[in-house]
Amino acid sequence: MTMAEDRQLRIGLPKGSLQNSTIELLRKAGFSVTVDERAYSPDMGDDELWAVLLRAQELPLYIDHGVLDCGLTGYDWILERNVDLVEVCNLIYAKGGMRPYRWVLAVHESSDINSIEDLQGKRIATELVSVTERLLAEHGVEAEVEFSWGATEAKCPDLVDAVVEGTETGSTLYANNLRIVQVLFESCTKLVANKEAWADPWKRAKIESIALLLNAALEAENKVGLKMNARAEDLDAVIGCLPALKKPTISPLANGGDDKWVAVETIVDQKIVKDLIPALKAAGAQGIIEYPLTKVVL
Repeated sequence: MTMAEDRQLRIGLPKGSLQNSTIELLRKAGFSVTVDERAYSPDMGDDELWAVLLRAQELPLYIDHGVLDCGLTGYDWILERNVDLVEVCNLIYAKGGMRPYRWVLAVHESSDINSIEDLQGKRIATELVSVTERLLAEHGVEAEVEFSWGATEAKCPDLVDAVVEGTETGSTLYANNLRIVQVLFESCTKLVANKEAWADPWKRAKIESIALLLNAALEAENKVGLKMNARAEDLDAVIGCLPALKKPTISPLANGGDDKWVAVETIVDQKIVKDLIPALKAAGAQGIIEYPLTKVVL
């Protein structure tokens, strides 16, 4: 093996519903990802990275078996494959937004099933067959669990008595007249590695760098930077408006004059900006500038 081949990290990326949001996150993290729709190996813009697009369901096994060093896959599929991987970091994002993905036990709204124990002797459809069977065993319940190839929520109550299904908002379940009996667990995308890769100093450092950049890009998703000027006499009032990530940066303006103007810079949650900017203006801030962030390293 050449030095170039030895210094290459093999990473798996999820294909399917999470593909676009994952590629976008990688780009925000600084990777120049190029995806050919006819190929399964994206160009990462980094000679030290070789990537492949695979279903999230498949990735845990390929990583566990050492075919891949690391990858981004769901906690749900790690549980389903029952593999022992190093969980490097959680990445809270999904195809619909910045929220964990819930796996729930759901039944038709007319069902008399109200708990896991009520599943005794029933039929359940799910993609997470192993997880569901383990859950039933923990509660001493015997039931038939069948693998669902899709449209799981549409099978209840005509084909099955209950479903174990993943949902972000619950809207598809409700649209099919299902009610949630119990939230079983929350899942999110995780950056994971096999233990052999994690034990390799170079690969571990590379994986940790990827984790740092991905987390920094996610941290920046809902935050913005603010710059403004203020007179020294108004500074306390201006700072009092700021729920800053940390204390704001304050520096004197060149040629500040007798009023002793200063520049103030900080980072805030984007959701509060529409109320914050008018408050800052009223407190004496001027020349207020809002700008987007690509990465925030905490």
